Amino acid sequence: MDYKELVNKTKIPALGFGVFQIKEAGATKQAVIDAIKTGYRLIDTAASYGNEREVGEGIKAAIDQGLVTREDLFVTSKLWVEDVSAEKADQAINDSLSRLQLDYLDLLLIHQPYNDVFGAWKAMENAYDEGKLKAIGVSNFDIAQITNLAEFSRIKPMVDQIEVSPFEQNEEKVKYLQEYGVQVEAWAPFAEGKHDLFKNELLQKIGDKYNKSIAQVILRWLNQRNIIPLSKSVNADRMAQNLDVLDFSLSDDDMQEITKLNRNESQFFDHHDPEMIKWMASRSIEY
Repeated sequence: MDYKELVNKTKIPALGFGVFQIKEAGATKQAVIDAIKTGYRLIDTAASYGNEREVGEGIKAAIDQGLVTREDLFVTSKLWVEDVSAEKADQAINDSLSRLQLDYLDLLLIHQPYNDVFGAWKAMENAYDEGKLKAIGVSNFDIAQITNLAEFSRIKPMVDQIEVSPFEQNEEKVKYLQEYGVQVEAWAPFAEGKHDLFKNELLQKIGDKYNKSIAQVILRWLNQRNIIPLSKSVNADRMAQNLDVLDFSLSDDDMQEITKLNRNESQFFDHHDPEMIKWMASRSIEY
């Protein structure tokens, strides 16, 4: 596994495994065990996914089986909107740690840029000082939002996890964040297969040149943009394929060709839509 370095010198794996939308009881635990067996060391979850407990069970099982030590792993979770406040963030952090059966998180993110972001961030800074969090960051923050938080806080966000896929390449945002010293992570790198992604002729042509799948081309494309992709699968063979992307390089021409797929729009929803913000404000999580 290759690693990148955050601004606080924390090492973070260059490829991550996400557990969003793994619903079936027991499936998340097994997926985490399989991902660790395959070689993943970055496990990404969130309070709002409702599967932190199973992630913790999977991590514990992998450690008990001698597959890894806790120090080998980089575990990420996220504060949901209802807990993004000075009053609730500290308890939410402790609750996530309890559900995950961990003494610390390698990274905690504010999941969405809403509610009392500054109050929650101060609680995260304190947890970082106490060693409960090894790194802190945000998710889905745009350029103005992350700059506002960074410039008026003691600790600058170290990561911004945003939507990046061939159809939403987010070139301006990625460039700004990287120049600002913020590591970019990509959620939904495959856009959940929208627009027949896995049948795309351009990506298939590039993949054939290197004897790689379309998924592998996308993950390598992100890696060469210095973005950490978070891919998800419950299939161990596919997990292995998604890790096997560091033994080839896309040419400059390949990288340029992929830019032609950019639709410059979210494949899911607009974070600036007032109705979406209202929905997030009203959504309560069952843990």
